[in-house]
Amino acid sequence: MTSLKRFVGPKDFYKMVFAVAVPIMIQNGITNFVSLLDNLMVGRMGTEQMSGVAIANQLLFVFNLCIFGGLSGAGIFTAQFHGSRDTRGVRDTFRFKLITAAIVLIIGLCLCIFFGEDLIRLYLKGEEDVGNIDATAAYGLSYLRVMLVGLVPFCLMQTFAGTLRETGETVLPMKASIVSVLTNLVLNYLLIFGKLGLPALGVVGAAIATVIARFVELTIVLIGTYQNTDRHGFIVGAFRSLKIPAALTKNIIVRGMPLLANELLWSVGMAFLSQCYSARGLSVVAAQNISSTISNFFNIVFMALGSAVAILVGQQLGAAKYDEAKTTASRLMAFSVACCFVIGGLLAIAAPLIPQLYKTTDEVRNLATNFLWICAGCMPIFSFAHCCYFTLRSGGKTLITFIFDCAYVWVVVIPLVYTLVHHTDLTITQIFFCGQFVDIVKCIIGGWMVKKGIWINRIVTESPKETA
Repeated sequence: MTSLKRFVGPKDFYKMVFAVAVPIMIQNGITNFVSLLDNLMVGRMGTEQMSGVAIANQLLFVFNLCIFGGLSGAGIFTAQFHGSRDTRGVRDTFRFKLITAAIVLIIGLCLCIFFGEDLIRLYLKGEEDVGNIDATAAYGLSYLRVMLVGLVPFCLMQTFAGTLRETGETVLPMKASIVSVLTNLVLNYLLIFGKLGLPALGVVGAAIATVIARFVELTIVLIGTYQNTDRHGFIVGAFRSLKIPAALTKNIIVRGMPLLANELLWSVGMAFLSQCYSARGLSVVAAQNISSTISNFFNIVFMALGSAVAILVGQQLGAAKYDEAKTTASRLMAFSVACCFVIGGLLAIAAPLIPQLYKTTDEVRNLATNFLWICAGCMPIFSFAHCCYFTLRSGGKTLITFIFDCAYVWVVVIPLVYTLVHHTDLTITQIFFCGQFVDIVKCIIGGWMVKKGIWINRIVTESPKETA
């Protein structure tokens, strides 16, 4: 295979990629666009409200990634079972996801209920430069308390939607997400500002709207799954018991625990990084909230292509098509990076414009613009590292992905940022650049591991035949 064919595929290859990635892009795009609009609505109320909600969402971000990590180990098996046409294996992994999600949910609820305010105040130890710390904490806590109700439908939704995607069904979760985010958008407008005779509830209204939207999303996915049991055979008899073969349970735990630990420690690491940056003042908290919300919208392309790597490569490994899997991974990585040069350019153009829509200070707007320019320049780096992660993960090399992803954050990124924040006179913009650009080292390590082919591995065996 020539070097060009290794990285550039035929039209049929991109049709296959788009069939998987485009619905995910649409779903994530609409979700992040509405999140941006929500953020703008909250931002119109003031910096304290915006910062309080941002801090609460940072805590929920840790929970969300714990769910993602807890389900990802079983998801690797789901994709490979589907690739080998093993419906019973898919059903067993679905049951494992349900149990895992319930455990993470209970732990998350307990932590947020009993220690929510203490966790929020960890982010409020910087200078009181653009708002009142006590008011910011109060807004964050009131938002968090309502959002806890939505964790139950969120967990069930991730369990169902993840299994559907891993078995090739990306359209149903996309449709559910579209309806959900539109519901969220409309209710946000009505409940935040008090329209059509409804009370103006501010940040509490934003939380109520999100919770209702999550129940709507889950309902649509449940109906769609049960109406097409011939296509989604895993759901037939899935709740007759929660029994899972002991050997499979052990295998998922062995391979999945590093993923759960990775997402937990990585998300805690991201939260800790935000806390480090916040030591330079509340203006940094507000600017980070703006920049992360906007950049997340532009990141949907490489995020969706990372999911495509996990699905397509995982299925090819499950079918023992190792050469195809290796080619698919290389082409997807090249395609993702190429796309991100274009998307990064668009983000750079938008960077000075969108922060002007927020009701905040010029200092916060300027900081947000600088952060966005840095994110735009680093987007191809993030894209390559993201694809490396999912390539390594698709073959069940979860311990390696733990070292590659989580250990890198704690050993390299966090010590670097902490030192620069607390022991240098560098500006917050210079520090933020260092914290983002250092991922270039991660790309070098990931590229070497992918090229070595250490991830090429089939981890599933055929389940016993069943009746029913």
